[in-house]
Amino acid sequence: MAARKRASTDSSAQTKPNENTKRPKPKEPPLTDPPIAPPKSGVIFKLMLFFSIPYFYLIFYHCKIERELRKSILINAALGLAGFFVTVKMIPVASRYVLRRNLFGYDINKKGTPQGTVKVPESLGIVVGIVFLVLGILFQYFNFTADSNWLVEYNAALASICFTVLLGFVDDVLDVPWRVKLLLPSIAALPLLLAYAGHTTIIIPKPLIPHVGLEVLDLGWMYKLYMGLLAVFCTNSINIHAGLNGLEVGQTVIIASAILIHNIMQIGASADSEYKMAHAFSLYLVQPLLATSLALFSYNWYPSSAFVGDTYTYFAGMTMAVAGILGHFSETLLIFFVPQVLNFLLSLPQLAGIVPCPRHRLPRFDPGTGLLTGTNDGTLVNFFLRRFGRMTEKSICICLLVFQAIACCFCFVLRFFLAGWYK
Repeated sequence: MAARKRASTDSSAQTKPNENTKRPKPKEPPLTDPPIAPPKSGVIFKLMLFFSIPYFYLIFYHCKIERELRKSILINAALGLAGFFVTVKMIPVASRYVLRRNLFGYDINKKGTPQGTVKVPESLGIVVGIVFLVLGILFQYFNFTADSNWLVEYNAALASICFTVLLGFVDDVLDVPWRVKLLLPSIAALPLLLAYAGHTTIIIPKPLIPHVGLEVLDLGWMYKLYMGLLAVFCTNSINIHAGLNGLEVGQTVIIASAILIHNIMQIGASADSEYKMAHAFSLYLVQPLLATSLALFSYNWYPSSAFVGDTYTYFAGMTMAVAGILGHFSETLLIFFVPQVLNFLLSLPQLAGIVPCPRHRLPRFDPGTGLLTGTNDGTLVNFFLRRFGRMTEKSICICLLVFQAIACCFCFVLRFFLAGWYK
């Protein structure tokens, strides 16, 4: 979370020039050296190694995946890897331009220290969003034919994500009020909702079938309403569970990794081709998301040299929502989002206006000790600090990301024990 500072001009200090006098053009800063620190390659390499080993083990050995489908998955992964390197290279370039347009912020959690006076470029999630969309468009050449049934929904998904990136960047530039922010994702989800041609039924849990009298219930338009609300929640939940270096991107990386493992396991366990394609469709969206997010994470991890802005949080939330909706695992997705659900419930009194809500609901920073102290604001960050005591920004962020990983692991354990009994 950053307190953005805009450039201002003092009109009283300006003098009217003589008509015969030529005003010199202001010199723009040279575009030579990148103004931000280099990426933290060591952290990213460890994360990629930690995830890729079990992931590719599932693809090649554990799960039975058809050769053509495996080929499409690997092509998508290769495009994602290329997107990773492009994003790493483009972020320093984009940072120079956003700094020239005064899109920067100061790190509030380092106020009173030399790092707190450094201008950190904002809204660099726009780079991730653009690279992701380019990868998504290029992947159509390798996987979808002109008569593919999934092509319409795939393009609708990309349209919703593109719309979200645009609205997020508008929010970063214009600083949209909270009430409007809640509506933006619902507008961005319209292309997906209108193009959705899948089923609108839900499977009734087995313990409830004797009471309901049905095994399958068709919700009709209510299902699409649920899809829209899920998109709004996922998008805003990433946006409000923030405030620490690396937290927004870190939680996205963990949830995206869990979604990929879930998709691969479901593809390997099912014999239904339509079911497999739904999970493959989800996987095609999330692999590039994970790759480009890791590139941004290399700059956003503590100490952050780039702020992601609302552009990234909107984009990441919408992409995972679209993956869950079109992959038909929205219940599983909500369990992956348990920390975000808890953060939303803690934030609800302030978001609803029942309790006063400051602009930045951040913990207090002590420049003498470098520790953060939890405030009474309703966020999971402050709750952890009140419960476990004062910590450094890096330590509390690691604790929250570990909690996110535990929630995702809990989801897999829950699905394992409830399989065959619940549904």
